[in-house]
Amino acid sequence: MRAAEAKFKSTEHFELQGERIKEVEGYFDEGQIRKLVVDRIKAVCAKDINAAMWIVAPDIVSFDPVSPLQDVGSDALRKRVADWFCSFRGPIAYEIRDLSVATGGDVAFAHSLNRFTGTKTDGETIDMWVRATVCFRKIDGQWMITHEHSSMPVTSPGSPTASRS
Repeated sequence: MRAAEAKFKSTEHFELQGERIKEVEGYFDEGQIRKLVVDRIKAVCAKDINAAMWIVAPDIVSFDPVSPLQDVGSDALRKRVADWFCSFRGPIAYEIRDLSVATGGDVAFAHSLNRFTGTKTDGETIDMWVRATVCFRKIDGQWMITHEHSSMPVTSPGSPTASRS
């Protein structure tokens, strides 16, 4: 492949506006989304509600595999997450696999397979996998989560058990 035909994933485009350089099209977006995902994982592990919620848009719609099936608005989601954090004794372990990020303009989405492990306050040990899709929108120059959807595999009699190894 000749150099002129090469496509570079990490390319930045800028233009000069007077004496200032303006970013025209940034390919920083995927890296920014991945960092936000990783930072949020760290916040969940530490059960830090403020760090987990700061990038959530006020009008978020969240679908969760447990009741309630839908939370609308950041206040409702904050309460749901705080209740979930309080249901664990000690830290929550969070593993993410197969993270995929797509960006375009002022929207982006990420999907992954996530594993949560920990001990509930009643002594029950949790070890569960969920499928997660997180949708972002750039609002006033900041990526914000506007939609989350988590689901768990459902098995029917006679079907193989869903697993992830």
